[in-house]
Amino acid sequence: MTTAPTAPTTPTAPTAPTASPRTAPSAPRFDTKIAVIVRDDLAVWQKLNVTAFLASGIAHASGDIMGKRYEDACGHDYLALFREPVLCYTADAGALTRTHARALSRAVPTALYTADMFTTGNDDDNRAAVRAVTADGLDLVGLAVYGPRGIVDKITKGLKLHG
Repeated sequence: MTTAPTAPTTPTAPTAPTASPRTAPSAPRFDTKIAVIVRDDLAVWQKLNVTAFLASGIAHASGDIMGKRYEDACGHDYLALFREPVLCYTADAGALTRTHARALSRAVPTALYTADMFTTGNDDDNRAAVRAVTADGLDLVGLAVYGPRGIVDKITKGLKLHG
Protein backbone atom coordinates (compact mmCIF):
# COMPACT_ATOMS: atom_id res chain seq x y z
CA MET A 1 0.00 0.00 0.00
CA THR A 2 1.36 3.42 -0.90
CA THR A 3 0.46 6.66 0.70
CA ALA A 4 0.51 10.10 -0.76
CA PRO A 5 3.53 12.14 0.23
CA THR A 6 2.91 14.73 2.87
CA ALA A 7 4.48 18.10 3.14
CA PRO A 8 7.31 18.20 5.62
CA THR A 9 6.31 19.65 8.89
CA THR A 10 8.24 22.51 10.27
CA PRO A 11 7.93 23.54 13.84
CA THR A 12 6.02 26.73 14.32
CA ALA A 13 6.18 29.08 17.20
CA PRO A 14 3.19 28.77 19.46
CA THR A 15 0.76 31.56 19.00
CA ALA A 16 -0.29 33.49 22.01
CA PRO A 17 -4.02 33.75 22.55
CA THR A 18 -5.42 37.08 21.54
CA ALA A 19 -6.42 38.99 24.64
CA SER A 20 -9.23 41.47 24.61
CA PRO A 21 -8.59 44.93 26.08
CA ARG A 22 -10.63 43.81 29.10
CA THR A 23 -8.46 40.76 29.83
CA ALA A 24 -5.00 41.84 28.72
CA PRO A 25 -2.82 41.79 31.83
CA SER A 26 -0.96 44.95 30.86
CA ALA A 27 -4.06 46.93 29.91
CA PRO A 28 -4.58 49.82 32.33
CA ARG A 29 -7.91 50.12 34.06
CA PHE A 30 -9.14 53.64 33.53
CA ASP A 31 -11.12 55.53 36.16
CA THR A 32 -13.33 56.85 33.35
CA LYS A 33 -15.33 55.17 30.62
CA ILE A 34 -16.53 56.07 27.13
CA ALA A 35 -19.75 54.43 25.96
CA VAL A 36 -21.53 54.81 22.62
CA ILE A 37 -25.10 53.52 22.36
CA VAL A 38 -26.78 53.17 18.96
CA ARG A 39 -30.37 52.21 18.24
CA ASP A 40 -30.59 48.65 17.00
CA ASP A 41 -33.04 49.21 14.12
CA LEU A 42 -30.80 51.48 12.04
CA ALA A 43 -29.23 50.55 8.72
CA VAL A 44 -25.55 49.64 9.00
CA TRP A 45 -24.43 52.87 7.29
CA GLN A 46 -26.53 54.85 9.79
CA LYS A 47 -25.02 53.00 12.78
CA LEU A 48 -21.52 53.78 11.54
CA ASN A 49 -22.38 57.39 10.77
CA VAL A 50 -24.01 57.94 14.17
CA THR A 51 -21.09 56.29 15.97
CA ALA A 52 -18.57 58.51 14.18
CA PHE A 53 -20.49 61.70 14.97
CA LEU A 54 -20.99 60.72 18.61
CA ALA A 55 -17.30 59.89 19.04
CA SER A 56 -16.39 63.32 17.67
CA GLY A 57 -18.58 64.89 20.34
CA ILE A 58 -17.08 62.85 23.16
CA ALA A 59 -13.59 63.86 21.99
CA HIS A 60 -14.38 67.29 23.45
CA ALA A 61 -15.69 66.04 26.80
CA SER A 62 -12.45 66.56 28.70
CA GLY A 63 -8.96 67.87 28.11
CA ASP A 64 -7.41 64.54 29.03
CA ILE A 65 -9.66 62.21 27.00
CA MET A 66 -7.31 62.19 24.02
CA GLY A 67 -3.99 60.39 23.89
CA LYS A 68 -0.91 61.70 22.14
CA ARG A 69 -0.32 61.97 18.40
CA TYR A 70 1.14 58.95 16.61
CA GLU A 71 4.22 58.72 14.42
CA ASP A 72 5.31 55.77 12.28
CA ALA A 73 8.91 54.67 11.69
CA CYS A 74 9.10 56.86 8.58
CA GLY A 75 8.28 59.97 10.58
CA HIS A 76 4.71 60.42 9.28
CA ASP A 77 2.51 62.15 11.82
CA TYR A 78 -1.00 60.90 12.70
CA LEU A 79 -3.80 62.36 14.78
CA ALA A 80 -4.31 61.48 18.41
CA LEU A 81 -6.97 58.95 19.38
CA PHE A 82 -8.92 58.42 22.58
CA ARG A 83 -6.59 57.32 25.36
CA GLU A 84 -8.98 54.57 26.45
CA PRO A 85 -11.25 51.99 24.82
CA VAL A 86 -14.73 52.90 23.61
CA LEU A 87 -17.48 50.45 24.50
CA CYS A 88 -20.22 50.27 21.86
CA TYR A 89 -23.71 49.19 22.88
CA THR A 90 -26.95 48.63 21.03
CA ALA A 91 -30.42 49.40 22.35
CA ASP A 92 -34.01 49.63 21.23
CA ALA A 93 -35.77 52.99 21.32
CA GLY A 94 -37.12 52.49 24.85
CA ALA A 95 -33.75 51.50 26.31
CA LEU A 96 -32.12 54.46 24.56
CA THR A 97 -34.68 56.81 26.13
CA ARG A 98 -34.02 55.32 29.60
CA THR A 99 -30.27 55.59 29.07
CA HIS A 100 -30.67 59.23 28.05
CA ALA A 101 -32.65 59.99 31.21
CA ARG A 102 -30.00 58.27 33.34
CA ALA A 103 -27.23 60.29 31.67
CA LEU A 104 -29.09 63.57 32.18
CA SER A 105 -29.82 62.77 35.85
CA ARG A 106 -26.11 62.12 36.47
CA ALA A 107 -24.96 65.21 34.56
CA VAL A 108 -22.18 63.44 32.64
CA PRO A 109 -20.88 64.77 29.30
CA THR A 110 -23.32 63.42 26.70
CA ALA A 111 -23.45 63.55 22.91
CA LEU A 112 -26.67 62.77 21.07
CA TYR A 113 -27.90 62.04 17.58
CA THR A 114 -31.58 62.21 16.65
CA ALA A 115 -33.51 60.82 13.71
CA ASP A 116 -34.18 64.38 12.52
CA MET A 117 -30.45 64.89 12.01
CA PHE A 118 -30.50 62.36 9.14
CA THR A 119 -32.59 64.85 7.14
CA THR A 120 -30.37 67.89 7.60
CA GLY A 121 -27.25 68.70 5.71
CA ASN A 122 -25.26 70.83 8.12
CA ASP A 123 -24.35 71.45 11.73
CA ASP A 124 -26.56 74.54 12.15
CA ASP A 125 -29.67 72.64 11.05
CA ASN A 126 -28.72 69.71 13.30
CA ARG A 127 -28.59 71.99 16.33
CA ALA A 128 -31.89 73.61 15.35
CA ALA A 129 -33.54 70.17 15.03
CA VAL A 130 -32.45 69.25 18.56
CA ARG A 131 -33.37 72.64 20.04
CA ALA A 132 -36.92 72.35 18.63
CA VAL A 133 -37.75 69.29 20.79
CA THR A 134 -37.91 68.81 24.56
CA ALA A 135 -35.49 66.29 26.07
CA ASP A 136 -38.22 63.70 26.66
CA GLY A 137 -39.53 64.11 23.10
CA LEU A 138 -36.24 63.58 21.24
CA ASP A 139 -36.32 60.75 18.68
CA LEU A 140 -32.93 59.40 19.74
CA VAL A 141 -30.92 57.11 17.49
CA GLY A 142 -27.66 57.37 19.42
CA LEU A 143 -25.98 58.60 22.57
CA ALA A 144 -22.44 58.72 23.83
CA VAL A 145 -21.45 59.31 27.44
CA TYR A 146 -18.18 59.91 29.23
CA GLY A 147 -17.56 59.94 32.92
CA PRO A 148 -16.43 58.05 35.98
CA ARG A 149 -16.48 54.29 35.36
CA GLY A 150 -19.06 53.51 38.06
CA ILE A 151 -21.46 56.18 36.88
CA VAL A 152 -21.22 55.16 33.20
CA ASP A 153 -21.76 51.53 34.29
CA LYS A 154 -25.01 52.61 36.00
CA ILE A 155 -26.08 54.61 32.95
CA THR A 156 -25.49 51.67 30.57
CA LYS A 157 -26.76 48.94 32.93
CA GLY A 158 -28.77 46.33 31.05
CA LEU A 159 -27.55 47.33 27.58
CA LYS A 160 -26.06 44.77 25.23
CA LEU A 161 -22.61 45.27 23.74
CA HIS A 162 -22.83 45.78 19.98
CA GLY A 163 -21.84 42.84 17.84
